[in-house]
Amino acid sequence: MPESQARERTADRLLRSSLVVGGMTMISRVAGLVRDVVIASMLGANANADAFFVAFRVPQFLRRLFAEGAFAQAFVPVLAEYRATRPAEEVKRLVDAVCGVLGAALLAVTALAVLAAPVVTLVFAPGFAQMPQKLALTAELIRITFPYLFFISLTGFAGAVLNSYARFAVPAITPLFLNLTLIAGALVASRWFAEPVFALAWAVFMAGLIQLLFQVPFLARIRMLPRPRLDPRHPGVGRILRLMLPAMFGVSVSQINLLLDTVLASFLPSGSVSWLYYSERLTELPLGVFGIAIATVILPGLSREYATESDAEYRHTLDWAIRMILVIGLPASVALVILAGPILGTLFQYGAMSARDVDMASLSLAAMALGLPAFMLIKVLATAYYSRQDTRTPVIIGIKAMIANMGLNLLFVVPLHLFWQVGHMGLSLATTGAAWLNAGLLLHGLMRRAVYRPEPGLLRDVGRMGVAVALMCAVLLPALLWMQDLDTLHWSARVLRLGLACLAGIAVYFGVLALLFPVGRHSWRLVPSDKHKSG
Repeated sequence: MPESQARERTADRLLRSSLVVGGMTMISRVAGLVRDVVIASMLGANANADAFFVAFRVPQFLRRLFAEGAFAQAFVPVLAEYRATRPAEEVKRLVDAVCGVLGAALLAVTALAVLAAPVVTLVFAPGFAQMPQKLALTAELIRITFPYLFFISLTGFAGAVLNSYARFAVPAITPLFLNLTLIAGALVASRWFAEPVFALAWAVFMAGLIQLLFQVPFLARIRMLPRPRLDPRHPGVGRILRLMLPAMFGVSVSQINLLLDTVLASFLPSGSVSWLYYSERLTELPLGVFGIAIATVILPGLSREYATESDAEYRHTLDWAIRMILVIGLPASVALVILAGPILGTLFQYGAMSARDVDMASLSLAAMALGLPAFMLIKVLATAYYSRQDTRTPVIIGIKAMIANMGLNLLFVVPLHLFWQVGHMGLSLATTGAAWLNAGLLLHGLMRRAVYRPEPGLLRDVGRMGVAVALMCAVLLPALLWMQDLDTLHWSARVLRLGLACLAGIAVYFGVLALLFPVGRHSWRLVPSDKHKSG
């Protein structure tokens, strides 16, 4: 088969899988926005809201380490190698052993955290020590929410198995149940509790159990429903642990930086944790729909291509992923910066959420949106390292990014808090700077080792994207005048105005791309054409 046809087939396969994962993730993330609208209306950005968001963030942070981060990056390459080189019986024994060891470790961590909830609270929100009632409430909530880590990490294990068998849709749609359960907790169960945040905490607990049970029949269908065996001496388990332990830091630097933001925000004025939470939720929409979706789709393929020494296919898959990240990440970043206030006002300024809360959250959202392309690139570039079972390099890079983030926190947070009382915006700016450093170093490492070489026309294509983004801005900036004083309008009018502005920006951006990119079979896939050798 000619190389150009092979590339077309690869692009088609990757695009279809990415669209499946992205579409399912979009459904879940839209439900997540509805969830946050309901929670914002119910709690606003007060002390109780801060307590719940910390109690929710702790298991969520560890979930990203186990379910979406280090575990998946370590487990999938080993599982792909077993599938490619060993009989089905050995693959099943690996799955059984990993499930048993992971489940036992998670059970021990969960039990310890529930017993030591006040200590956990002080670790993740030390600023709450100055407010005993807030500290006690957070500790009580953590005791309820922390078992979510056990359920959702096993859900992540199940999802990694399904992804390895190209069953991408089921893991992608599973998070929807978290959002639906929290919405039910806020709208229905909250009336049964004297303090409504406890209804949300129990909803988190139930959501973890529901998501795990949802995966079971799909694992059974591919004959990979595990029978857990506590076998830490299994050679596959040992390899996964050796890959996973350093990867827990390397692949999750962005999340660790966000967690440090929460720690520092606990010392800032009340509401800072909530403002950061709402900002991060909006940033995570494009990150999850596109960044995580593309990284999820390419990991099994990259692992297989590395195991079979298919270097050309490996480089092409990685190049395709980077191009797709840029074509989505660049306009999404700029649009979020411009429309931060209108988006937050349209979604959250109801009930207990005040205009000041929206203004404050829009500052951190704009700062965080500047780093969106970097957050998305990190997902893809880190995947390239872990598909090659290289955990050392991302750890070294992650340490550098962590140090940079701490230094940038001092540079931004202190003056912004002292002079303008917007220290939380400094936290977002520091995280953005550290993310760009992280992404740049990851890319430099891949290129220096000749693991990745940009295919022809990449710089030309990025220039065309820049032109399209500039013309999109020419539409969105005047639209801001039309969206002033949104808080005086009914929610339907807010949604209509914001929706029309977004649709206009999307139409202009992709319309300009369609004009600038060569018309042909390759244009919509961003597959490099053999005719173009410059770049």
